[in-house]
Amino acid sequence: MDIIEKKIGTKTVRLVSDDITARDVVAIVNAANSHLQHGGGVAGIIVRKGGQVIQEESNKIGFVPVGGAAVTSAGKLKAKQVIHTVGPRMGEGDEDNKLRSAMNSVLRLAAEKGIASISVPAISAGIFGFPKDRCARILVGETVQFLKSNQAAPLELVEFCIYDKEAYGFFKGEMERI
Repeated sequence: MDIIEKKIGTKTVRLVSDDITARDVVAIVNAANSHLQHGGGVAGIIVRKGGQVIQEESNKIGFVPVGGAAVTSAGKLKAKQVIHTVGPRMGEGDEDNKLRSAMNSVLRLAAEKGIASISVPAISAGIFGFPKDRCARILVGETVQFLKSNQAAPLELVEFCIYDKEAYGFFKGEMERI
């Protein structure tokens, strides 16, 4: 497995290509829809592998606006928690800022909950149609900015777990620019 790591002060940003449900981190990030119904795509796989408890806890949360984030337990997954964030769908308008907001919501929530490590997919770059190059630039850029500004936060590792080969290439390019 190809792993790229960069240091931001005492913090680490990592890029891997793997199954996010198998990552050994405190929390994995799920690119969810606003109603937190995890039927398809990676969200569906997270619930199938982690167990129905993830969907049940999501049902109690109910709704997360685009750009927001919420946390549930991770059931049977290696991770202890799942941070669900709602990225923009292409065509709804102001997508870049909404994706920035989604990533920052994840980072802030992880820091508030005392989470030391997270694994993040290419939010919105799958079925929501967000361009993969812009996704990589925004997610990596917001993460670097957050970690530089929050060296005292408990978040020690932000990992991008990118399965799609094309998206991985864009994330690799952004990592090389750090």
